[in-house]
Amino acid sequence: MTINDRILPELRQAYSQFPGFRLDENLEWSRRLLAQSPLEESELVLTTNRTIPRGDGGEMLVKIYEPVKRSHDKLPAMLWIHGGGFVMGHPDMDDLLCERFVQTANCVVVSVDYRLAPEHPYPAAIEDCYAGLVWMTAEAPLLGIDVKRVAIAGASGGGGLTAALALMARDKGGPSIIFQMPLYPMLDNRNTTPSSYEITENHATWNRTNNITAWNMYLGEKKNDNELSPYAVPSRADNLVGLPPMYTCVGQLDLFRDETINYVTQLAQAGVDVEFHLYPGCFHCFEVFVPEAEVSQRASQNYLDAMARALHP
Repeated sequence: MTINDRILPELRQAYSQFPGFRLDENLEWSRRLLAQSPLEESELVLTTNRTIPRGDGGEMLVKIYEPVKRSHDKLPAMLWIHGGGFVMGHPDMDDLLCERFVQTANCVVVSVDYRLAPEHPYPAAIEDCYAGLVWMTAEAPLLGIDVKRVAIAGASGGGGLTAALALMARDKGGPSIIFQMPLYPMLDNRNTTPSSYEITENHATWNRTNNITAWNMYLGEKKNDNELSPYAVPSRADNLVGLPPMYTCVGQLDLFRDETINYVTQLAQAGVDVEFHLYPGCFHCFEVFVPEAEVSQRASQNYLDAMARALHP
């Protein structure tokens, strides 16, 4: 039975019609595949663009989402990190999702426009994400947020950066994070798990060739270093004690399935509370590619509700 045969019927057409990223052949063309057409903003969410200091002392864009009607009470906050395998993507592509987090979890969302590889290899992206977290908590009075209720979240490559950011914040002694949500995260550059060999079709939403290419672009000259930092490759962390509770999910037909399961297992063994969902018949980013499907609506609602529970204990 092929991967195509195992995909849920409601997801199959989108999977077969996707042209597939071609990172090794045409990175700019691949980046355009992720470009988001402007969406009509929700009347219930106010979106503001700001420029803040980034990791290298330069400046970067952040997008701030908050309820239009909010009281003077401080709201919890979530730092969002977009996906794209460390080499593609922009905060604009997650406008609708960030608005849904605001409405479901009654929170302020800050989405960071971190630098992309290969132009800016590791550690640029994680340094920018950490700078965004520091800025968000330092500007708590301006943003009207409660620094005792701060979460971090991201998907795919952004999920890998979320896991790395949780490690970095713990090791640096802050800012304090009460919850992490790395969705179907990109955690391991070794590509040795069974699932990393299963997804090879050119039209897959993320296949083995693209994963190897993206990791090489991200790690740059460090890609052959056996002493890679867990801030670059979270799966290499040898100490997961003291990390914030985590929610994650992954499709069973996702290249990242096994590295996600391995990380969840290690977190649980380290005493970190984890909620984990595995979706049979689902490929990488299935709820993004086919948002109207029942399984997609269920999956996205599950993680939106998990964030709401975490931020309003």
